[in-house]
Amino acid sequence: MIVWGRNNLKAIILAAGEGSRMRPLTYTRPKVMLPIANKPILEHLLIEAMKADIREFVLIVGYHDERVRDYFGYGEKWGVTIDYCKQKRQLGTADALRMARGLVNGNFLVINGDIIVGHKDINGLTQRNDNTLSIVEVEDSRDLGVVELSGNKVTHIYEKLERPFSHMVNAGLYLFTPDILDAILQTSKSPRGEYEITDSLQLMIDSGRHISYQQISYWLDLSYPWDLLPASERLLAETKTQNLGKVEENAVIKGVVSIGTNTVVRSGSYIVGPVIIGQDCDIGPNCYIRPYTSIGDNCHIGSAVEIKNCIIMKGSKIPHHNYIGDSVIGEECNFGAGTKIANLRLDKREIWVANLDTKRRKLGAIIGDRVETGINACINVGCIIGNNTHIGPGAIASGFISPDSRIY
Repeated sequence: MIVWGRNNLKAIILAAGEGSRMRPLTYTRPKVMLPIANKPILEHLLIEAMKADIREFVLIVGYHDERVRDYFGYGEKWGVTIDYCKQKRQLGTADALRMARGLVNGNFLVINGDIIVGHKDINGLTQRNDNTLSIVEVEDSRDLGVVELSGNKVTHIYEKLERPFSHMVNAGLYLFTPDILDAILQTSKSPRGEYEITDSLQLMIDSGRHISYQQISYWLDLSYPWDLLPASERLLAETKTQNLGKVEENAVIKGVVSIGTNTVVRSGSYIVGPVIIGQDCDIGPNCYIRPYTSIGDNCHIGSAVEIKNCIIMKGSKIPHHNYIGDSVIGEECNFGAGTKIANLRLDKREIWVANLDTKRRKLGAIIGDRVETGINACINVGCIIGNNTHIGPGAIASGFISPDSRIY
């Protein structure tokens, strides 16, 4: 039961975009609905805001908005109220707020829906009364909005500098007064063809308005598919043990493991937490599930299968003599017996995907929905496989594979 305090702020969560850098995982769902530790990114964010005593939400939706609406409804499950505003064309964050103009009164929070921030930082922001931008210190500030500071105010916001001069970046969490809405009406399109809230803030700064900042401590930024794996590790570390299913005799459960309703863990299975397994799953017999693995609802992990540090979405079957490591597997995939995914280069160097350094020495595959493999198929490190692809018996898959492909 949630006991509400005196916080009457509304939170607008920006959840309209596809997240094209997350493809193929976002071909059938918006980025905010990608699961981590068996909950969508957006649900983790909603829960953190609830812990900060926020009870009214406006979700700006657009791309595959039915996935968001069907999952969250009007907030009854969480004891909050949720309103929706549809952004038919994704023309930027300022455009999204312009559409929600009539849904807020007084000060309000704005949160990018594709990040996860902590409730303590959200709560700190709710105590302020002026336009405030949250900032966070990162190791690599390329591809992020670098923030220039002076004293207790923001003096400039730079978007995606090739050679950033600072490690302080915009965290995508704001407290706004109604003044921001007037600035949004004056905001022009950016070079990227969007109306951006950072440009609205820069207009206010340039006109002499004071924009405050708050440095936050907890921030998960999710830009590329492989970013889901460290985020999963962090969130699974907070998982609590529960068993709502059935664990047969001679199954071994070590560490923190959460098992969902009607799931059966069969004899000989060896599970080392932190691990979360959804409902209606069939696990084992004689499989090995290693730490930092999440398995969605209605999955089958069968005999002589080893899973390590993976996100496996609902309805996927990995039933016979498979190895899956450091990978993200979409919904309703089916792997033939003996299918293996490599997750480490022979030279042990960091893995690159499409000219991008993942900064990971271990990375398996990013696999979209409804991918099927034949017996003894092999998938190389850093392979990206689009939805509805078939990989035949004994075939080797490498690099980027488009949706609906046939590899033989």
